[in-house]
Amino acid sequence: MNTQRRKDEIEKAYQVQVAAGLRGAAQFGAVGLGLAAIGHYSWPAFRRQTPALKAWLVTIVSVLGLCIRAETALQQHELEQRLRENSIRREARIDLARRGLVATETEIAKWKAERERARAEVAAVVAEQQASASAQ
Repeated sequence: MNTQRRKDEIEKAYQVQVAAGLRGAAQFGAVGLGLAAIGHYSWPAFRRQTPALKAWLVTIVSVLGLCIRAETALQQHELEQRLRENSIRREARIDLARRGLVATETEIAKWKAERERARAEVAAVVAEQQASASAQ
């Protein structure tokens, strides 16, 4: 795997985790705030607590939500990547076997490079056809 592709995958995983973490913190923070309001109005012992303690409890719930949602999203993203990679590797093994080659890591990497090159060529031809069609 080339380094640029790896950096792109790391950046994508980071973005997925950040977005999910922010959503989780907001959702769990709202729940924590609601629970603090319910506790304030229904439980005299909680009402006597300082605002700092109440804010700390809401913050703990928010951080819990951030961690849970971010980790869940990252694990789901990794699962999708693993499934996609396994599918590509399975396709490579089948194609290489048809050619009479042993599917070593080197051969699979060459097969992937050929596949990407072929897809780029097809995309270039399609883009050229679309450009010529829109020019007319």
